[in-house]
Amino acid sequence: MTPDNAKSSRSRSTKTVESVVNPIVNPLPIPAGRPKSGQSRVVIERVTPELDQGRFPVKAIPGDVIAVEADVFADGHDYLAVMLLYKHIGEDSWTETTMVLLNNDRWGASFVVDKQGQYVYTIEAWVDHPASWQHEVHLKVADGQRITSELLAGATYLDGMFQRAGGQVSKGKKKPADESADVSALRELAALFRDESRYDEAVSVAESDQFTFYADRYPERQHPTRYSHELGVDVDRARAGFSTWYCLFPRSAAQEEGRHGTFKDVEALLPRISGMGFDVLYLPPIHPIGMAHRKGKNNSVVCQPGEPGVPYGIGSSEGGHDAIHPELGTVDEFKHLIAIAANYGMEVAMDLAIQCSPDHPWAKEHPEWFKKRPDGTIQYAENPPKKYQDIYPVYFETEDWENLWEELKRVLLVWASWGVRIVRVDNPHTKPFGFWEWVIAEVKREFPDMLFLAEAFTKPKVMQELAKRGFAHSYTYFTWRNTKAEMQEYLTELTQGEMQHYFRPNFWPTTHDINPYSLQTGHEPQFLIRYFMAATLSSNYGIYGPSFELMEYLPFPNKEEYLNSEKYEIRLWDWHKTNKLTYLITLVNRIRHENAALQKTNNLTFCTVSDDAIMAYVKTSGDNRLLIAVNTDAYSRRAGMIQVPIWQLGIAPDQSYNVHDLLTGAYYTWKGDWNYVELDPYVLPMHLFRIEL
Repeated sequence: MTPDNAKSSRSRSTKTVESVVNPIVNPLPIPAGRPKSGQSRVVIERVTPELDQGRFPVKAIPGDVIAVEADVFADGHDYLAVMLLYKHIGEDSWTETTMVLLNNDRWGASFVVDKQGQYVYTIEAWVDHPASWQHEVHLKVADGQRITSELLAGATYLDGMFQRAGGQVSKGKKKPADESADVSALRELAALFRDESRYDEAVSVAESDQFTFYADRYPERQHPTRYSHELGVDVDRARAGFSTWYCLFPRSAAQEEGRHGTFKDVEALLPRISGMGFDVLYLPPIHPIGMAHRKGKNNSVVCQPGEPGVPYGIGSSEGGHDAIHPELGTVDEFKHLIAIAANYGMEVAMDLAIQCSPDHPWAKEHPEWFKKRPDGTIQYAENPPKKYQDIYPVYFETEDWENLWEELKRVLLVWASWGVRIVRVDNPHTKPFGFWEWVIAEVKREFPDMLFLAEAFTKPKVMQELAKRGFAHSYTYFTWRNTKAEMQEYLTELTQGEMQHYFRPNFWPTTHDINPYSLQTGHEPQFLIRYFMAATLSSNYGIYGPSFELMEYLPFPNKEEYLNSEKYEIRLWDWHKTNKLTYLITLVNRIRHENAALQKTNNLTFCTVSDDAIMAYVKTSGDNRLLIAVNTDAYSRRAGMIQVPIWQLGIAPDQSYNVHDLLTGAYYTWKGDWNYVELDPYVLPMHLFRIEL
């Protein structure tokens, strides 16, 4: 463009507001420039699983199969060779497995992650000239053509295989005595292809599986294309994939009125909790509680003498996040609780709440870590209309953020030194994503067994981002999905879409913070149904201990919160009481441990049912085949026909098979795909069938 033209162009661009607001944009992208090698012809794209162009790893546990697919194609009609490459991060060399063509240029292969740590994987592909040559040979021979020239080209391919097999070109006619069987065979085949007197024999070999075998074993990797990203797999220990959580407040563990519970009291409850089948004991904060603005019963802003305060108002003159509430016991007694729990096959999970009482040592030693009002006072926590006068939120935009991050890391490492390997994080969505990615990686570098659960009930993309940044488990919307349609839609999103690769759901019917409206009537069948769905839909689930067991339901008026919540007071529970729900919990937990199909979440297939309140689903693991049916209507007996996906279960249309109800012990003989069920919520609103062929 000449200077005059440039001037004219600028003048035109200012004539109308529209041309300024909507400038003309060249719709064609600028070419990327000449590639490093113009001889590479293969395109690799749309790889799955792949999170954000390889920015984040997918999640797995030892023994999981990582199924990889990709679109792989090239110009022309040549055949392709496509390889899946993978390795553990501690290994130097790649392991390769051949990808197979699925359909429409979609290729697939899989690998097993057999140990904890990080794996990487990628894809490499190239034009497979020997395979393309062999295909052309087939066509020409079928057409009756003589392929003397083609055989000479094939001999050249065999020469390459010979060298890749370790053969050495000898100047003399005598072959080396130590030549391998493959090298010797390839030498002879190349000679055969060059011998016109043995034409018919050479053609037969050219079309044979023998040629294909050697071409695959010693491939010709001319001008390969490597996928642009090395993708990651974060392999956690087995409990990340299968766990059963029980939450209790240690201060409510005493079995007599008026006494503050201790770690010793919790130890006395371990046989009961373990006997019900739980393997994670989750404790809300166990640190000193501040006195300033301490809350009273039912979140009263006035604390009466002797009221214990809220465990989430962390910190006093007795210490902060690295200290133990003295009425619960000592650090050594807490370590003893962890050790005794391990004897029962249980782990103790701690609660990380990044917030402080005004009495917390950080408030005095690091006031810069808190946000101040214009009058210079520290801003207490608010979630309008809720107010938390007893809590200071930590200000992550502080200029001293690096020291803040390091201090929080130090706290987690202190907990790890006590023996803690599971951390439930309170409200992680109100802290920066970058912090979580950094601190989780830092802690796992020293303690690879550490698992983090994100207690985040917030916007979907925020919950998903936390999972991508390193949280092994995530709270979910299960608590608010009530109808069959809502549940199936949500579980399909969790288990069939991209979330299946990184978001591990942990289902809780209630929590100590949430008393859902669906359970506020105290209707026993509803408790049974909500529990059963949590325990059979997800391989990771938890209950808010004695409150849920005993079907406590009274709400704080017009809120999804408990009346007389033990967040604000010490409660005396009847730890010896049992009921229909405690029996069901114990039974289902035993069934979960005995049936591998319930130890995974993503192996879920929903069934078609003629009744819109009966939800049925199949979960399988190898030969362990389960069919589960639940009546989501807690007030009415419902009946209907379930279409069993026999084609998925290896059952012929005319084949009879037994279904064994693991809840009642009853056996039924079914045939075909459509079968009848009837569920009365006042008797038992669910079936848990094991299909036995």
